Formats: sequence, structure tokens, C-alpha cells
Amino acid sequence: MTVYLVGAGPGDPGLLTRRGAELLAQADVVVHDRLSEVSLLDLAPPTAERVDVGKSPGSPVAQEKINALLVERGLRGQEVVRLKGGDPFVFGRGGEEAQALAEAGVPFEVVPGISAAVAVPAYAGIPVTHRTLSTSFTVVTGHSRHAVDDDVDWDALARAADTIVVLMGVAHRAEIAARLQAGGLPADTPVAAVRWGTRPGQRTVRTTLGGLAGVVLEPPVTLVIGKVAGLDLRWFEGRPLFGRKVVVTRARAQASTLVEKLSALGAETVELATIEIADPGDGGQALREAATRLAAYDWVVLTSVNAVHRLFRHLHDARAFGPAKVAAIGPGTATALAGHGVVADLQPPTAVAEALVESFPPGDGRVLLPQAAAARPVLAEGLLAKGWQVDVVEAYRTVAARLPDDPLAVAAKADAIAFTSSSTVTSWLALAGADALPPVVACIGPVTAATAAEHGVPVTVVAQEHTVQGLVDALVAAFRPLA
Repeated sequence: MTVYLVGAGPGDPGLLTRRGAELLAQADVVVHDRLSEVSLLDLAPPTAERVDVGKSPGSPVAQEKINALLVERGLRGQEVVRLKGGDPFVFGRGGEEAQALAEAGVPFEVVPGISAAVAVPAYAGIPVTHRTLSTSFTVVTGHSRHAVDDDVDWDALARAADTIVVLMGVAHRAEIAARLQAGGLPADTPVAAVRWGTRPGQRTVRTTLGGLAGVVLEPPVTLVIGKVAGLDLRWFEGRPLFGRKVVVTRARAQASTLVEKLSALGAETVELATIEIADPGDGGQALREAATRLAAYDWVVLTSVNAVHRLFRHLHDARAFGPAKVAAIGPGTATALAGHGVVADLQPPTAVAEALVESFPPGDGRVLLPQAAAARPVLAEGLLAKGWQVDVVEAYRTVAARLPDDPLAVAAKADAIAFTSSSTVTSWLALAGADALPPVVACIGPVTAATAAEHGVPVTVVAQEHTVQGLVDALVAAFRPLA
């Protein structure tokens, strides 16, 4: 039994330490703060209990109750991860929790996290130290109990610190500014107020010590005071999709690549998977049988990553293809094949069935076509017209997923929605309706766009390259400022 006091970092899930991720993966219980990044909870096993003890403003959870909870769960013999925003020992009350565990004889481990005191200024493009501007920095709490009494010597801070980083100081910013000015800091001292630092919703307000009291701010905010706050080395807020919210409709198991690419460019993503990938209606029997006789075919045509993965579930050796040639629609499908040690013999210049039919040679042999249950007949009919015998085998089905109770409200607050297939369009419309669409509708290719148009959905952008990367590039272009 061990209780792990784990620093979750200030918000960006990528700032969680490797040790923290390892412990979350084996946790029986996760006791988490309000400010912990919600997606981090997905790193814990589905069976792990998740206990929210977040201290939301106006309804505080007594620290003594949290201490008692950690002790009680630790004594049960459970593996407990106490996930705390920032670093457990930097204004996180981790010291109090560690004391309670030590006094109760419960083993514990402290896993440091990246503190907002250094990460948030960095994400705002502000170095807390700079060779010509600041050789020291001080971190101080501006929480009500400390800001209004003598626990903090603001006069000394004004004289001694080159850079002052104030955490939890929004409510008392006027008094903090007044005390620092009384201690000798000029009214024109630069100040940066960073709200929701390191997250997609980060916003930086720049002012001066004299103007701080008049700036409208809401927590959580990190204040940076000093000459370095006058620097604007922005990178996080300067990314091309920063501040944009994009609804991702791809099947949840396949959404990670799209989400990662959008997030890397600054977008906030909302995953509302409209489809799920399910087994074929016959449980995969026809595909299993086809897999045993691959070498009898002249061609095996694969139209999606899903088709590749479903077929290779039944193969133990790529040599099962024998003399059969392999065709792949789209670079994603070709990459998935390569991951199994097979290089496509034919890949059309564009990722649509029509392009493959045009590129395919005429013949009179046999073609295996494993595809989705509801796939368009264009490919099979086109190959038949070229003289081939075509065995169409159902490899998987796309079924409607369940959206949250109010997808309309979620989509209404977004800037864009990304459709990655025709099935995501039709499923979205069936589940949420045509009114639940953000201003920008992006489609991965012309087939998906045509499906949207057929249903009266105004398509804003269509990816030139019919891939996830092409879809991301199209969104970047859609939001690029006019020259």
C-alpha cells in the first residue's frame, strides 16, 4: 500500500512527468483536484475509483477531510494517487498531506510536478530570469489569508526580488500592487496576468503595477511582476489554431492522431465521436475464410486503415498473400499496410474509389475487397466493369455512437467541426441534427463533402490531401488571417 502525492503540472497534460503517468496507470484510487487536467484521469485504469476533492471557490473541501481520506484509503492497502495541480509542495498543501500520512504510518511517495510558477510564465513567453533583466525570482502566494496580513513582507519583496511570481492573487491584486509600490517598485513596472496558463484557453493580459487594480481578471491567474514581464516572446499563443475549438467526430479509437495534431497547433479539441467501429454482421466469418485463401487472388484491395487491421487479425504471416498484389486507397491505408510488412503495389494519386478504378489495370482474374458494410458500390462496380471477378467481404461496420446529453450546446461553442468520413456526417446529423454545426465545416475529402452537401450541410473547406494531416492543413488555412 502506498499513497503517491503526484504533481499534475499546471494544465497541459504533456507536462505530467513520466513517473506520474506510470503511477496513474496502476492506481486503484485517484484523488484529484479541481484544477487537474481532466484528460489525465483517462490514464488511470477504467476500474480505478476517481474521487474529486477539488476546492472550488465558494465551496471549499476541508483539508482535514482530504488528509483523512488519504490515510483511510492507504490503510485499506490500496494504491492511491493523489493528483495535485502543479507541484505538491509548492502551495499545494502536499506537505500537510505528507505529514498526516507519516503520522498514521502510511507509506507515501512524493512525485514532483512542474509548478505554475515557472511553466505559466514560460508558456506566456516570459522568462522568469534573464541575464540582463533578472537574476532572481520569488514565488509568493496571494491567497486571502496571506495577502492581508503580515505573513508576506511585500516591502522586502519590492526591494529584493527582480521578478515576483504571485499565485492565487487575483482577489487581492489591488492591495498587492499598492504594497509593492509602497515598498519602492515603480508604478510603470511591467505586469503580465496569465489566466488558465498552459491550457488551450490561456489568455495573457499585459499591464503595469499601477494599472493592475483596474484590470478585469478572473481566477485562476498567475501574475508575473518585473522587467521580464515586458518581454513578449510568445510561442504558445502564437500557434496557428490557438484559441480555436474544434469538434472531432472520428471514432474514438482512431481520433488520437487528429486530436494530437490539432492540439499541437493550439486548438482546443472536443471529442464527440459519432461512430464506433464494430464487428461485421457475421462476426467476421467471411473475412476469416477469405484470409485463408489470399494467395488464390490476383489482387487484394484495401480501402481503409480499419480494413487493414481487420484483415491482419486473421493473418499470422505477410507471406499469406503469396503472388497476390495489393492496392491501397490513401496514404493512411498504405502506412497501415507497411506496418504489417506489406508495401502496396498500387496506390491511386487521390484517396477516392474512383481514382483507384481509373488506375486499376483491366483483367479477368479475382479481386478480394474487404470493406465496411455500408461502403459505396463504386469500387466494386468499377472493377467488375474492367473485367475482374470481385469478392466483396464485410470487414467491419460503422455504428452510431452515443453523444453527450447536449451536443448542440457543445457544438454551438465551437469554431469548427471536422468530418473524417461520410458515416461521421450521417451519424452526426442523425444524433445532433443539422442545426448543431459550428461556423466552419471541414471535410477530409470530396466524398465526405458530397455526403454533407446531399444533406444540406454547408461545407466550408475540403482537404486537398485526403488524410488527417490534409484535414488539419485545411483547418489552418481556413483560420489563417487575411494578409
